[in-house]
Amino acid sequence: MKKLLDIDNWNRKDHFNFFKEFDEPFYGITTEIDCTTAYNYCKSHNISFFIYYLHCTLTAVNNIEEFRYRISDNKVYIYDKIDVSATISRADNTFDFSFIPYCSRFNEFAENAKVEIERIKATKGLNPTISGDNVIHFSSVPWIRFTSLSHARNFSFNDSCPKVSFGKMEESDGRKTMPISVHVHHALIDGYHLGKFIDEIQNLMNRDNI
Repeated sequence: MKKLLDIDNWNRKDHFNFFKEFDEPFYGITTEIDCTTAYNYCKSHNISFFIYYLHCTLTAVNNIEEFRYRISDNKVYIYDKIDVSATISRADNTFDFSFIPYCSRFNEFAENAKVEIERIKATKGLNPTISGDNVIHFSSVPWIRFTSLSHARNFSFNDSCPKVSFGKMEESDGRKTMPISVHVHHALIDGYHLGKFIDEIQNLMNRDNI
């Protein structure tokens, strides 16, 4: 479900009208997430760390209203729920795009994710999902400790979905960290909202239970 945002009474009306006309309205930041507690929790409870931090990311997206905004026909819609299209690697080092619906209950989300991951691993080629606007685009690059990241873009395709990427986990002084890159549409999301999103992910990753 979605509802129309009243742009005329939105305090960001001018910002929306300004940035939506840009040839490249997306901007991004790269920072670090401390994943020590989350990683140790997953290992002690036999939980997939990838699925766990994917769920934390998607929970943060759904908790921050601005990350549920999408542009369609110069209108802004607020979605009730945002799902995820994540890249999944195969044994032959190719990948494909998945679709995993969001569920606040981790165990249910994890079961759906495992089924979708196994489906992707059994396929070949590239089969982009038809998932609609109510998704984020998610990728993991566990081989690279990146300090910045860009995305391939098709400018003929109208897109306002946030894009989140995690990189290689490293340990120093007993703490584990991962780089995270977040790209968002500036007509919908400013640095303030981006900061709230990063803080929310960190808070979720700091939990010692789910």
